[in-house]
Amino acid sequence: MSRTKKMTLGLSAAALVLGAGIGVAGMASATTAAPTPTPSASSSASTDGSNGAAHDGMGRHGRPGGHGEDQAAALASKLGVDQTKVQDALKAFRDANKPTAPAEGQKPDPAAREAALAKSLAAALGIDESKVTAALQSIRSDEQSEHAAALKSRLDKAVTDGKLTQAEADAVTKAVQNGVIGGGGR
Repeated sequence: MSRTKKMTLGLSAAALVLGAGIGVAGMASATTAAPTPTPSASSSASTDGSNGAAHDGMGRHGRPGGHGEDQAAALASKLGVDQTKVQDALKAFRDANKPTAPAEGQKPDPAAREAALAKSLAAALGIDESKVTAALQSIRSDEQSEHAAALKSRLDKAVTDGKLTQAEADAVTKAVQNGVIGGGGR
C-alpha cells in the first residue's frame, strides 16, 4: 500500500474516532438538561455551568440541572443539614450570582465560583467553609465517576452493536479523560 493511502486511511480513522467521540459527548450533554429550574448542588466538573457542574442549580451551558433536588439532598446529607435549608441557600446564591456573559476571549473561573459558593453556603448554613468545600468536591467526584461509567456503558454498547471498534472506543475514552473532547478530564 502506498504511503499516501496509508496516511489517508490513518487520518480518516482519526476523524472517525473524533467524530464518534463528539457525538457521544453531545448525547451525554443533551440528556442532562431538564425543563424546569431547581436549586441544586449540581452536576459535574465546574461551578460555572459550562461543564455540567454548576453547583448553583444550573446544568451544562447554563440550562437548569436535571436532578437538582437529588443533588441538594446529597449536599444536605453530606453536611448534616435540612435539604430545604440547602435548597434555599443555593437559590439565594444563584439569585445573587446570576450568570453574565464573560468578556470576549475570557472564560468564567470555575474555581472562584466554587469558592464563592462554598463561602455563601457556609455562611447561610452556619457550617465551616472547609466542610462545605469538601462536600462539594465529594459530590463532583461522585458525579464524575457516574459520567465515566455511563460513557463506558455507551461505548461498550457501540462496540457490541458494531458501530465502533474497541480501539475506537478506547480512543474516545482517552480523549475525554484528557480533555481533548467532551467535558474534559471527567
